[in-house]
Amino acid sequence: MNFYSSEFLTQHSQSILDFYDNSVVDQTGGYYQNFYDNGDVFNGRFRQLVSSTRIIVNYAMAGIALNKPEYFTIAKHGLDYLEQVHWQEKSQTYAWTLENHQPLDMTQQAYGYAFVLLAYAAAKKANIITTDEPLLKTYQLLEQRFWQPEFGLYADEINIHGELNNYRGQNANMHLCEAMIAAYEATHNKLFLDRAFLIAENIAQRQASYTNGLIWEHYKTDFSPDWEYNKNDPKNLYRPWGFQPGHQTEWTKLLLMLNRHKPTAWLVDKAKVLFDKAMDVAWDETHGGLIYGFDPEGDWCDDDKYFWVQSESFAAAAMLHKATGEEVYLTHYNKLWQYSWDHMIDHTYGAWFRVLTRDNKKMSNEKSSAGAKCDYHSLGACLEVLRTITP
Repeated sequence: MNFYSSEFLTQHSQSILDFYDNSVVDQTGGYYQNFYDNGDVFNGRFRQLVSSTRIIVNYAMAGIALNKPEYFTIAKHGLDYLEQVHWQEKSQTYAWTLENHQPLDMTQQAYGYAFVLLAYAAAKKANIITTDEPLLKTYQLLEQRFWQPEFGLYADEINIHGELNNYRGQNANMHLCEAMIAAYEATHNKLFLDRAFLIAENIAQRQASYTNGLIWEHYKTDFSPDWEYNKNDPKNLYRPWGFQPGHQTEWTKLLLMLNRHKPTAWLVDKAKVLFDKAMDVAWDETHGGLIYGFDPEGDWCDDDKYFWVQSESFAAAAMLHKATGEEVYLTHYNKLWQYSWDHMIDHTYGAWFRVLTRDNKKMSNEKSSAGAKCDYHSLGACLEVLRTITP
């Protein structure tokens, strides 16, 4: 199997979408987001903002890469739902979750706004929208509600009473960096590129300098590291304790994406450091794959295997190979792909399993669930490698 080929990556991207194509669209609005391994829908009335937006991105970007205009129709269906149901016109806010198309949780999350911006960027790239206005509006909402200029980073959460939560984290900032890069590519407006670069510099350089060169997840209101946050909950879905190997490699990917647009020596150097450390500490020599989390001493604190960690990492490896010419990164790429092919990919029904035990046993029969998985990472990684290796 030649994992490092356009033909393979194109075919695999299509096979992921084949799992969703005939069942993801809810004709009453939006997307179904909860699927069992065999493709059956469960909890069909529940929606979450991140899944709603990520599925828009999936279909808009795949429509471009796979030359399938019918995918733009699916993306537009989701964009309409984002604008008409998730968006609450009266309060000018987004519903974080919905039940039967009605707002359930109205907490405002910078993490969610990141994917709103990413969805608009994907829609603009696909010519589903033709104006920059929704991207600029989202940027301004982020500026008003979450941006903290004294730190050059975004806060995370506003409660239903309009109060800013004390939690600060890197994850929302990471995805905001990703969204800003995409917004720049969609609009060519340097506003977005400058903001992406500033976020990257402040997280991957300044914040990482406080935590032994790696990127820690959690911070206090002054963006000093919070070593205790969720220490007793290393498996927390959104805010797990510990260093996340997958986030080190996801930042590798983002730094190299930035380097395409604004070549800067430290971007490649830091990308290598983050990726190399993740592979060195978190690769499981016994059972294969990258584990989920390790503590400040380098001991594993969560040895489960998550789909997104493997996929973000193979994309990072391919990009490092392209950026440096070093064969070791192609070796890592193939190793990550072989593990994923052998264990993470469902060769019976399609798409990827979400999470496995350390010894690669399935933990549930839920392949995708709202807010947790819609194959955004696996599909996006394939499309990013396609972009990297295509002349």
